Amino acid sequence: MNMNEQKEKRSGERGTLSFFQRPSVRQEIIPIAGGIPLGIEIVSNPELAVGGAIAAWGESYDNVRLKDFIENRLGEMLGADEQMNLVELGFVHRHHLPFLSEQEHLKLELEVGARLLKEAALANGWDISEVQAVLIGMTGPVSYNYVDQICSLAGIPDSALKVSVHKACDGSVGSLNLALNPDLTLPGQRNIAQELVGKKVLIGGIEGLSRLMANSHDKSALQLFGNGAGIIGVIPGETFKFLVGKNSEVFDTQGVLAVRMNYPHSRNTISGQSRVDVIEEDETHIRIAGLMPEPEDGGSISMTGPIGMVKLFVRNGVPVVKDVYQSYRNLMEKLGMPEKSIAVAIVHHANYKINKLKAKHLKKLGIQFPIPWLVSEFGNVSAASNMIAFLRQLPSLKPGDHVLFDGFGAGTYYDVLAVSLGE
Repeated sequence: MNMNEQKEKRSGERGTLSFFQRPSVRQEIIPIAGGIPLGIEIVSNPELAVGGAIAAWGESYDNVRLKDFIENRLGEMLGADEQMNLVELGFVHRHHLPFLSEQEHLKLELEVGARLLKEAALANGWDISEVQAVLIGMTGPVSYNYVDQICSLAGIPDSALKVSVHKACDGSVGSLNLALNPDLTLPGQRNIAQELVGKKVLIGGIEGLSRLMANSHDKSALQLFGNGAGIIGVIPGETFKFLVGKNSEVFDTQGVLAVRMNYPHSRNTISGQSRVDVIEEDETHIRIAGLMPEPEDGGSISMTGPIGMVKLFVRNGVPVVKDVYQSYRNLMEKLGMPEKSIAVAIVHHANYKINKLKAKHLKKLGIQFPIPWLVSEFGNVSAASNMIAFLRQLPSLKPGDHVLFDGFGAGTYYDVLAVSLGE
C-alpha cells in the first residue's frame, strides 16, 4: 500500500471514533431487552435539495473488543490465524446485538426502520405524508412484509409503492437502478422508473446483520458484518437524473459467499434466464428476490474468505463498470460534453482491498475516477453501505455533478449506473 493509499484509508477511518461518538449523531435508547442504543445522523445538501439519514443500532465494538464478543458468541477462542486484519480491510467498528427473541428482533427493526424513514423524509424537507414510493434493499428481512410495516408505522400513505429488493449487498443500488433506469422492466412490462418520474421517493438499505450473524458459524463473516442503514431521498428526473446503467447476474456456482434466503423464492432456475423472482402482491407491493447459494452448514452466512470475495467481485464486477463507463463516455460525446467526467464513484464497501483492486483493474483499462473509502464505523453493512457512503460524500457534491453507483452482492448480482445530480 503506497503513502497516498495509507493516507486515504486513515482518513476514511476517521480516527478511532465510533459512529455513536460522531458529534452529528443523535443517540437514544430503544426500550427492548434492557435497552438497545440507536444512533441516527441526518445529512443534507440544500443546494442539491437532497438529503437522507444514516443509522446504527446495537453496541459498538471496535476491533479489539470484537474478538471477545465473537468468542463469547461462539463459545470458543479465535486462533491467531483466524483473526482478520480488519484495519487493513478498512473497518474499525461494527454494531452488534445481544441474543434477542424473534419478537424482540421484529419490534426493534420495525422501530428502527420507521424512525429512519421519517428522518430521511425530513432531511429532504418532505412531510412523511408526501412520500410516494419506498424501495429498500435487505439481505435477510426480519419479516416478509417488513417494508410495508415500517411504511405504515412511519405514516407513509397506503397508496405509496413499496418495493423490497433482496439481492444481498446489491439491494440498495438495485433499488436505485430500478427507480431511475427506464430500460429496466418487470415481468408484464411494468416500468417502475417511468412510474416514479417527478415523485418523492425514499431509497436505501436497512441491514440487521447482527441478527443474521447470531445464526452463523463463519468466523470471518462474524468479524466483517454488522448492523447499519442508510436512506436517501430522490425525485427521479429532477434531483437525480438517470444517464446510463446496467444490471448483471453471474451466478456464484462455487458458493464463495453463501447466504440463507429467508425470503420467498421459487428456487426454480431456467438456463439463460434471470435468477431473480419478481412477486407483485398488488399494485403497491413488489418483492424482488434473488437466488443465492446457501450455506451447507445450515447457518445464515458462510464465505470462503476475503481472497475469494476479492476474486469473485473484481473478476465479474470490472466488466460491468467498464460497459457502463463506455456508455457514459458515448453519451457525453453525443451531448457535446466530451470533457465531462464522473465526479465520484460510490462503491459498495465490501472491504477496502476489493475497492482498491477494482480501481487498479479499471486503471489498466484507462478508466479512472475517485473511489473514496467512506464507511469504516460499521464494518460491512451490505446493502446499506452505498447509501451511507453517498450521504458521507453528499456535502461536497455540486449541482450538475455526475456520480457513478457501483453495487454488487452475493448471488452474484451487479447494478451500476451513472446519474446527474439536479441542476
